[in-house]
Amino acid sequence: MTKRHAEIVGAGFAGLTAACALAQRGWSVRVHERADRLRTTGAGIYIYENGLRVLEAVGAYAAAVHGAPFAHTREVRDDRNRVISVHRWSGSRVFSIVRQTVINALAESAAFSGAEIVTNSTVAAASVDGELTLADGRRLKGDLIIAADGTNSLVRDGLGLLAKRKALVDGCTRLLIHKTPEEQGQETGKDGATTIEYWSGSRRVLYTPCSETELYIALTMLDSDEPAKAVPVRRDAWKRWFPHLEPLIDRLGGQGLGGQGRYDRFELIKLKRWSAGKVAIIGDAAHALPPNIGQGGGCSMMNALSLAVYLDRERDVAAALETWERNERAITEHTQRVSLMLGWPTTWPPFLRAKMLALAGKSKWLVRQRIKTALHHPTGT
Repeated sequence: MTKRHAEIVGAGFAGLTAACALAQRGWSVRVHERADRLRTTGAGIYIYENGLRVLEAVGAYAAAVHGAPFAHTREVRDDRNRVISVHRWSGSRVFSIVRQTVINALAESAAFSGAEIVTNSTVAAASVDGELTLADGRRLKGDLIIAADGTNSLVRDGLGLLAKRKALVDGCTRLLIHKTPEEQGQETGKDGATTIEYWSGSRRVLYTPCSETELYIALTMLDSDEPAKAVPVRRDAWKRWFPHLEPLIDRLGGQGLGGQGRYDRFELIKLKRWSAGKVAIIGDAAHALPPNIGQGGGCSMMNALSLAVYLDRERDVAAALETWERNERAITEHTQRVSLMLGWPTTWPPFLRAKMLALAGKSKWLVRQRIKTALHHPTGT
């Protein structure tokens, strides 16, 4: 039987997971990355049980979680540094990890499985019959084209698949910084790490240990809040809003590990269909969502793995893609709905937001909705 060939656009979480899964099922795979090296936007990432199962299935788990702490506890605190809710994760796994570590692990597994990864390769378009057009004019044929090229996907837009793209009211600046010796001593060992979400008005500081030596810091704010979203980070302003975090804020935005950071506005993306002919759309290109339950990467990896599973079951690519979407789209759309809902309090008055956040930690129904995706058993695991 002739080996089938896939051309994949984008070497992020979705593209590399698809490359691993297809190559391990006997496909010839080539991944196109427009940058000069494999790198990811953002700094840290939470990967829950669903995403960890995918990493295990594609052979990237051990390398991805090496040195990462188990993120067992999440505290939410108000502008006076009072704890208003505590959630302790039990019964399944969740790690906070440096994003680049996960990318490296997936790339290593993809290459080991036989996938080819080409950098400095920019894709301009794809056709429903399986032809990929590069920016330099070259045309490549495949039995399958996968667009994992992010929110600004040229492939998706060229095929007219976009149903909704909505810029949300808030966004985030993400940074990595070195831990102090004191922090290293406090947050290593079998008990894992405590994540703390600090609020002040509509602004947040998310403090997350993500390796033995690094902290992931996320600053979130309304997109209209120009001083808060400025890059480099305006440390003077953030210290006024979070005076109890002054020693931490003084460490942000330097020229070291985390650099100046990067601001991104949150978006919601939905498609008319996840595929057209021999072209599949995955990751943020298909279903970008705000990060309020930490499942953007998880959904991307789940859908990439399940795509390979359905293609393994059905030789007809278009038919397999239809079955894939029919069976997998519901859990992703649930994740988008819950993520949007948990972002509503950003614009609420502080006293209402505090009540909502306290309720979110106590309501069994809300907790079930929030953790449904994390506890989902992905197809192929």
